[in-house]
Amino acid sequence: MTATEFGQAVRRWRDRTPPDAAGLPAGGHRRAPGLRREELAQLAGISVDYVTRLEQGRASRPSAQVAEALARALRLSGAERDHLFLLAGLAPPDLRTVPAHLTPSVQRLLDRLADTPVAVYDAAWTLLVVNPPYAALHGDPSEWRGSRRNGVWRHFLGPGSRVRHTPESRRAFESALVADLRATAGRYPADQGLRRLVAELRAHSDRFAELWDSGAVGRHETARKTVDHPQVGLVTLDCDVLTVSGSDLRVVVYTAEPGTEDAERLALLTVLGTQTLTG
Repeated sequence: MTATEFGQAVRRWRDRTPPDAAGLPAGGHRRAPGLRREELAQLAGISVDYVTRLEQGRASRPSAQVAEALARALRLSGAERDHLFLLAGLAPPDLRTVPAHLTPSVQRLLDRLADTPVAVYDAAWTLLVVNPPYAALHGDPSEWRGSRRNGVWRHFLGPGSRVRHTPESRRAFESALVADLRATAGRYPADQGLRRLVAELRAHSDRFAELWDSGAVGRHETARKTVDHPQVGLVTLDCDVLTVSGSDLRVVVYTAEPGTEDAERLALLTVLGTQTLTG
């Protein structure tokens, strides 16, 4: 396979993907019904120049992370995603590694929950995509790269999050998170990235090592969380984690009880945050 063939495939799939199918407004004059290069770059988290060079066959071989991001942005099916990897000279991800493909059905679900904070993680708690209300609630993650995109790493070794814990809720959250990651490691023992993540966490976080060595296995599913937002203050929400059968993706959804002050604060911060993100 050549760089030219890869670029031609990306261009074909870009031309066939209407902006509304990718969660973008379809307004304005368009010479073609598909995505513009700038829109594909935005959705995939790469530069417009790099998209141009890829399509023209002038770029170096893309990494697996770039290929996966393009597949998500272009709403490719599983077979199409595998073909894109092969065109890039990469081995398609197999069942022994943590799936990171955002399936079209999950993307449609994300689109339909446009007014609700939603994020999608893989089974190792690496962030794949968020919608604008989630970014407004927790902060814009678009600049996060590498380990910073992993929720377990961010909690134990990184800057943490806006969630405020009591000592009891922190212990429960950490226990559930590590037990969930251990279960994932058992399902995907050949995933080298996951093994490196666990090794780094055990080496640099005594709390993680203690929980990991306890051997607990479980699922992180539902919690009541209080988020300290810099503009509207404390917001207490229900956080549900939905696991997608067949892809092992984690859909994290935040909701507030209707008619409460928390619901009003959530609506306000969503508007404020969305204006900031688009301003």
